[in-house]
Amino acid sequence: MRIAVLGTGTVGRTLAVGLAAAGHEVTVGTRDVAVTLSRKAADPMGRPPFADWRGQHQGVGVESLAEAAAGAQLVVNALSGAGALSGLEAAGEGNLSGKVLVDVANPLDFSRGMPPSLTVSNTDSLGEQIQRRFPGTRVVKALNTVNAGLMVDPAGLAAAGHTVFVSGDDATAKAQVVALLESLGWTDIIDLGDITTARGTEMYVALWTRLMGALGTAAFSIKVVR
Repeated sequence: MRIAVLGTGTVGRTLAVGLAAAGHEVTVGTRDVAVTLSRKAADPMGRPPFADWRGQHQGVGVESLAEAAAGAQLVVNALSGAGALSGLEAAGEGNLSGKVLVDVANPLDFSRGMPPSLTVSNTDSLGEQIQRRFPGTRVVKALNTVNAGLMVDPAGLAAAGHTVFVSGDDATAKAQVVALLESLGWTDIIDLGDITTARGTEMYVALWTRLMGALGTAAFSIKVVR
């Protein structure tokens, strides 16, 4: 499958490599290809320049957000929560229309430092905002409750069988995303219901950040025992 991963941060890079390893044709989308590839210094998070990463992963394409979305059969939103809507607008409503969009982003607000708060919660979610803004796109919220490494390698935890969730209005789209998750190694996948249920998984991130602080690592997940 041709997959566009929108976003060049840790999540976007990790998903691109993991999806390519699973046999998909992957293109990373960025706002300005020339600018992204020209950066020489590490970013504010300490990540090496994207060009260095790209040099190690020549099998992954790099295009503008619009070009990547236009050529894809499925799109992954790995943009920051704050930049998601504007980034998807740059990708183009027409390029997203009719396609499944897997939203893995969280609406994190770092303006007051760590741990972050949420820009939207309780009565709305980023997943819902995206679905409202792009009504012709089939939005499925998934993978936003684990770190990037576990997204593509759930078996990386010693305790097997941890849980991942999907939320969305389109049953066919959710089934396609579930199949994609299974191809990455996920076995315990819970369909929470329509896109409004993304409020729950996004608000879980408030607990996730505190667990990360208490445990001193992001290499953990949750298991729904039933």
